[in-house]
Amino acid sequence: MADEHDITDAETSETQSEEAHEDRAYHLERKTVAAILFAVDAGDSAQLTELMEPLHPADIADVLEQINAFDRRRLIELYGREFDGDILSEVDESIREEVIGILNPDVLADAVRELDSDDVVDLLEDLDEPQQEAILDALEDADRVAVEQAMTYPEYSAGRLMQREVVMAPEHWTVGEAIDFLRNSEDLPDQFYHVVLVDPLMHPVGNVTLGKIMRSHREKPLIEITEEEFRTIPVDQDEGDVAYAFNQYHLISAPVVDADGRLTGIITIDDAMAVLDEEHEEDILRLAGVGESGLNDTVRETTRSRFPWLAVNLVTAVLASLVIAQFEGVIGQFVALAVLMPIVASMGGNAGTQSLTVAVRSIATKDLTGANVWRVIRREVLVGLVNGLIFAVVMGIVGLVWFDSSMLGAVIATAMVINLVVAGLAGTVIPVLLDRVGVDPALASGAFVTTVTDVIGFFAFLGLAAMVLI
Repeated sequence: MADEHDITDAETSETQSEEAHEDRAYHLERKTVAAILFAVDAGDSAQLTELMEPLHPADIADVLEQINAFDRRRLIELYGREFDGDILSEVDESIREEVIGILNPDVLADAVRELDSDDVVDLLEDLDEPQQEAILDALEDADRVAVEQAMTYPEYSAGRLMQREVVMAPEHWTVGEAIDFLRNSEDLPDQFYHVVLVDPLMHPVGNVTLGKIMRSHREKPLIEITEEEFRTIPVDQDEGDVAYAFNQYHLISAPVVDADGRLTGIITIDDAMAVLDEEHEEDILRLAGVGESGLNDTVRETTRSRFPWLAVNLVTAVLASLVIAQFEGVIGQFVALAVLMPIVASMGGNAGTQSLTVAVRSIATKDLTGANVWRVIRREVLVGLVNGLIFAVVMGIVGLVWFDSSMLGAVIATAMVINLVVAGLAGTVIPVLLDRVGVDPALASGAFVTTVTDVIGFFAFLGLAAMVLI
């Protein structure tokens, strides 16, 4: 029996170890960061380079984000010319300007020259004018012109998101001609997925994947092996819509065209998914009322981003308090009401947040439309009704057992049903209405829904109590 227990314990330990390893997958190990900081403390450039060499630029960016500003400066200065341009692309925007300010101008110039035009544009967007000029001066003339032109497009547009380095071929070429061109060209992008076919007026007419090119005979016309799914992106299209198109239609890359339909650049899936990730993160932060704050923001920056939302919440709390103030006499006669009030408001707030989160996410993914909005609203109201009835029974029993009052139990049960139904309705209707009038539902819905559920919850509970208990 002892052996069986030992085997079981060993299996359990192994399972826990595997689960812990899965939880830490792709995380930087503490000993790696500690070894890097030890090399920085020792001023050992060779050891630091040896430790950083195996790391992906995203992991190096994580190191820079995790350590404090003092260690960050020492690390960057010691790492010196080994600093790679891709690290700048990966580092969080909250410290990117700081990192660029620390870098030696020559190192910065070398790092920037390694980047594609879209990555350079991404760097410039969040920098002050002097730093923008420093980066532009580091570029070759042709690259500088391309980047400056991209900066003329509206912020958050496809023109800002695209890269100018496009692999294209005339629509009349054969596979053999395309292969010869690719082999002999010296300025191809490091990564690309399609060859874009264009007509004599530079209008894109199709995409050909590299896989089809490699497995087709040389004499095969490229136009005969183009992808069935081919979409072009207008240069002024919002980047959120671009990301949606990539996700919806499973695109890998898509050419960007100007107002005349001419090819101006290309957007690849990595950039589109980065936008999608940013949109998701932005929605979550806005729903929580913390704006676009990050772990590396200062106390001042964090306070400034959160203060407006707390101020709005204070206003909504005052409105709810005004409702309570109308029933001071009732509360004075029945102290139990003061004990039970927070339960009604809290349940309504949580139910409203649930409906709100689903609605905001569905609006962002374009799943909630005019065709199904009433069905969704009806579902949320019915869910609120069912949950309200279930918890009404529970709270009715609580009111009876705790305060020995069946009428009090009936009051809170009825108020619970009313508030959860209203919460389901408000949590869906409010973000839809805000979206219709052009206001970001993730930004403003929370305050409105909280106000509605608090005011209705208190009014229903205390109003019913005033009618029934007095």
